[in-house]
Amino acid sequence: MLDPSSSEEESDELLEEERRDVLVAAGGGSPRSLPQPPRDSRGREAGAARAASPSPSVLSEGRDEQERLQREEREKRLRLQLYVFIARCIAHPFNAKQPTDMARRQQKLNKQQLQVLKERFQAFLNGETQIVADEAFCNAVRSYYEVFLKSDRVARMVHSGGCSASDFRDVFKKNIEKRVRSLPEIDGLSKETVLSSWLAKYDAIYRGEEDLCKQPNRMALSAVSELILSKEQLYEMFQQILGIKKLEHQLIYNACQLDNGDEQAAQIRRELDGRLQLAEQMARERKFPKFVTREMENMYIEELRSSVNLLMANLESLPVSKGGPEFKLQKLKRSQNSAFLDIGDENEVQLSKSDVVLSFTLEIVIMEVQGLKSVAPNRIVYCTMEVEGGEKLQTDQAEASRPQWGTQGDFTTTHPRPVVKVKLFTESTGVLALEDKELGRVVLYPTSNSPKSPDLHKMIVPKNSQDSDLKIKLAVRMDKPPHMKHCGYLYALGQKVWKRWKKRYFVLVQVSQYTFAMCSYREKKSEPQELMQLEGYTVDYTAPHTGLQGGRMFFNAVKEGDTVIFASDDEQDRILWVQAMYRATGQSYKPVPASQAQKMNLKGGNANTDVSPLYTDRGQKHGMDEFISANPCKFDHASLFRLLQRQTLDHRLNDSYSCLGWFSPGQVFVLDEYCARYGVRGCHRHLCYLDELIEYSENGSVIDPTLLHYSFAFCASHVHGNRPDGIGTVSVEEKERFEEIKERLSSLLENQISHFRYCFPFGRPEGALKATLSLLERVLMKDIATPIPAEEVKKVVRKCLEKAALINYTRLTEYAKIEETMNQATPARKLEEVLHLAELCIEVLQQNEEHHSEAFAWWPELLAEHAEKFLSLYSVDMDSALEAQPQDSWDSFPLFQLLNNALRNDTLLCNGKFHKHLQEIFVPMVVRYIDLMESSIAQSIHRGLEQESWQPVNNGSATSEDLFWKLDALQMFVFDLHWPEPEFAHHLEQRLKLMATDMIEACVKRTRIAFELKLQKTNKSTDLRIPSYLCTMFNVLVDAKKQTAKLCILEGGQEFASQWQQYHSKIDDLVEETVKEIISLLVSKVVSVLEGVLSKLSRYDEGTFFSSLVSFTVKAAAKYVDVPKPGMDLADTYIMFVRQNQDILREKVNEEMYIEKLFDQWYSNSMKVISMWLADRLDVQLHIYQLKTLIKIVKKTYRDFRLQGVMEGTLNSKTYDTVHSRLTVEEATVSVTDAGGLQGITMKDSDEEEG
Repeated sequence: MLDPSSSEEESDELLEEERRDVLVAAGGGSPRSLPQPPRDSRGREAGAARAASPSPSVLSEGRDEQERLQREEREKRLRLQLYVFIARCIAHPFNAKQPTDMARRQQKLNKQQLQVLKERFQAFLNGETQIVADEAFCNAVRSYYEVFLKSDRVARMVHSGGCSASDFRDVFKKNIEKRVRSLPEIDGLSKETVLSSWLAKYDAIYRGEEDLCKQPNRMALSAVSELILSKEQLYEMFQQILGIKKLEHQLIYNACQLDNGDEQAAQIRRELDGRLQLAEQMARERKFPKFVTREMENMYIEELRSSVNLLMANLESLPVSKGGPEFKLQKLKRSQNSAFLDIGDENEVQLSKSDVVLSFTLEIVIMEVQGLKSVAPNRIVYCTMEVEGGEKLQTDQAEASRPQWGTQGDFTTTHPRPVVKVKLFTESTGVLALEDKELGRVVLYPTSNSPKSPDLHKMIVPKNSQDSDLKIKLAVRMDKPPHMKHCGYLYALGQKVWKRWKKRYFVLVQVSQYTFAMCSYREKKSEPQELMQLEGYTVDYTAPHTGLQGGRMFFNAVKEGDTVIFASDDEQDRILWVQAMYRATGQSYKPVPASQAQKMNLKGGNANTDVSPLYTDRGQKHGMDEFISANPCKFDHASLFRLLQRQTLDHRLNDSYSCLGWFSPGQVFVLDEYCARYGVRGCHRHLCYLDELIEYSENGSVIDPTLLHYSFAFCASHVHGNRPDGIGTVSVEEKERFEEIKERLSSLLENQISHFRYCFPFGRPEGALKATLSLLERVLMKDIATPIPAEEVKKVVRKCLEKAALINYTRLTEYAKIEETMNQATPARKLEEVLHLAELCIEVLQQNEEHHSEAFAWWPELLAEHAEKFLSLYSVDMDSALEAQPQDSWDSFPLFQLLNNALRNDTLLCNGKFHKHLQEIFVPMVVRYIDLMESSIAQSIHRGLEQESWQPVNNGSATSEDLFWKLDALQMFVFDLHWPEPEFAHHLEQRLKLMATDMIEACVKRTRIAFELKLQKTNKSTDLRIPSYLCTMFNVLVDAKKQTAKLCILEGGQEFASQWQQYHSKIDDLVEETVKEIISLLVSKVVSVLEGVLSKLSRYDEGTFFSSLVSFTVKAAAKYVDVPKPGMDLADTYIMFVRQNQDILREKVNEEMYIEKLFDQWYSNSMKVISMWLADRLDVQLHIYQLKTLIKIVKKTYRDFRLQGVMEGTLNSKTYDTVHSRLTVEEATVSVTDAGGLQGITMKDSDEEEG
């Protein structure tokens, strides 16, 4: 467990301290809280410092409070003004779209969720959940919990808002993939299935049982805010970003007429015209920003013009309105975009009457007829309706008593002033009638402004009709086409058109975004009678013209060389006409009625206002007029955008998503639109973005280096003149700010690389460290086109990794509290702490390899150097602890094994500087340990064999078992060291093999001597039973033979294989010879018992006194009693001796091969002894008792040894054949002289005998 999180009481303090230590060092900026801009935090800090003054004066406090209120008021006004501009961008975008290809951001985890997650995994490990899992999965979860979830680095990442649920899942998946790959294959169960199952169980643990039903809702909310947002959602988002109240938004919305597309398009045209005028003024006055070269001044004007030109083209390319699908607007073609910049009339495109043809939809709904008296109630009546010049439609039939229909007829016409005719008919009853009878008619002249509600109309009836009061209830709805901006009756008088003052029906038509026409129409005409193109005109209110009759409220449209006077019948109609024409002309001056202008002048207001009269009073009442009427061209939009982007980034980093500094699609859309509409330079935008991102990153937030890379690459290409769209102007301020940010960014990146374990814990965010290294390479480039030499990048990265080694080890020792222990602890405690520290160091290196090696794939040797530097710092503490250990203390060998096992498998660190240092320290210790062990083993052999009781222990005696165990343990110890240096490793192996050979040789020789001495002390009678200690000694030699193959043989392929083979053959031969000698001694002993039996039979040889005496006594006694058979007790006793000793050897000797050899020699020697005994009596006939005894001994011996596995070739040897032949002849001789003397004992039926 590398770095579990500290206690809850210390967590907050630890996180803040770590954030300062890790990242503030990269830049000089002071930390700031996320939701507040820097100026606020500085203000608060200054205020806090002043509040801490020991004796502040009352006057000073009052002044500070007043300044604070004034500052807050200024910021509030600035945010309101900014929101007005943003609201217009949202209301009518014409440059940007919400991006749909941005990566979806996951919801971030917070501190409380992390704690809940820890508790859920702890509950699973404690068996408190219903999730069934095997041991392998539990081990994986336990490792994940201990190493990852409890890590304080993960806690810091969660606190900084850069961690999402997918990060946690990815780390677990990467961990189990490595584990599952190491598992053995299982038939019928693929490893992919195991992975899927484990991930499903992880998801179940992560969600928890109580959250299963809540998850779908949360996911739905998550999906909405990261996708395309509606205008209402965008308004609400930027209200939160800028701190705008809902009431303030509503006032701005209404006063700016954000729902009126025509007003917004007109506002854009006015803004673009204002930007053109500013560019022209700048060109005239030669007041330019300071550029890198003077040649860029003229280029700057062209840039301004080109940008406005592009915006005009974008606006022109928009459809006039998002109206019905049947509307197809005929777009005007212009020769080139630069025509937009021309003020004169040279390139004006004149409209024809066909360009302004409109299309209207009429809906006629006939409800009922009232006052119908001339027709019988049961007669059928119906109505027809038509638009003159079009088709005719008919209603359903109805009875005259109830003439009601509710029938709707839909018509299409191109006449702005159509004529609608509705007629009432009744069916003719006459046979000869060709047409139905017309009862009445009504003629209507609807316009787009006509009422659309049903109304009663008096019908015209035929003469002499009884229906004098006939009325029809109907509704006529005439929809206004999207490109018809206003219509109505006006009086007009002009110099070029409408040269006679009279009332006409006018329609304001929008042909394109920049082309409007004022058209007058007659009834039943689709083309205008006359038209006037409004481009270049200025509309304004005027006083009444006394010489003109008709019209009460006057206004005019003025252009160089032309003036057109208009008049309406009421004030409201005039206001609506002036507003519509004001939007169409694109003029910067806003007309104000005389009465309203007088009021504003009385109040000191500005007459040049963009506020709709409907909302002017309300806007003024709430103080919004100032912001709404402000001219956007007079503001420093670069500063405003910097504030906007900062506040947006604050909001984004504090929302519920792990954004890593990336804006949401909606935010990107609004910022793009703002920059395009108000002329914010791209380099300025990205420089501000970089400045903010770097500051957040310095203060501990997790920022995606790819995002930094994008912005930096843009600024670098701009400053160095390598923009994809060609060389642009570069201001001195942009270049200086770029160099400053480049220096800050370089410092930040180097600091992050130095703290890579803490800035990118466990490789999170994925690919961030690799992207950081790539960005560092880009930052180190002198310019955008010249690549930096690889060695320079490598040099910087090497320097960073050297710092990282010191940082990582310092953090590790602080966590392990090694400094306190090393100063005061006992040697054993020091060693324990250093061993624990070694485990932590190895885990750090393993995590670096697992999570960060891919990022350093370009320079793997640098990561190895970093590891060597890291280990060199550890070696100082290790050397100190080892020096404190007492002499001949072997407790430090686990430390070597731990470190060596980790290093020898690493191709870059194996036999590196630290590894060699480790070997140099432990070489004398290993040699000393082997010397002492050799001496100890030799002494234990000497003492042990002197005091050996030869009781059986496992495969031998206590001494032999102890010897072989020590030799094997010593060799396994050295083997487990896995000494990395081949030559010394081979030397150790050779020495231990030689030691084992010498020790086994000494043990074999001493055992041979002890066996012979013990054997001599045993008797030679048939009462002899081989003692267990002799079997134990035999087993010791047998075990020595086996251990020799294990302990004394070197691996093949060595240079001195032949020499070592000779040495090993020597000990092998020694053991083999000793075993043979012991077998011979044992066989000699048991054969000597047979010799004793035969010596007893020698008493019955013919010609001896004892033989005659025994024969006479037996014959005399046999007449009166049943005399036992002499000689059978002797044979039975010997046979019992043989069998029992065979069983003893078979039971207590461990090696079957040597038992067979022993039985072979025993049988062969026994036959030889009998054969020799018979050969000595070749000329003498055997006594009857000798013959019976020998026949039984020979027969039983043959049978018993055959049962023990002696081979047929050995059993039926020539010696046995000789003995068998002799005994057969003797048996035949006795059967002739004394047939009953053998008492059934014969050589022929020996196999059938029992016992």
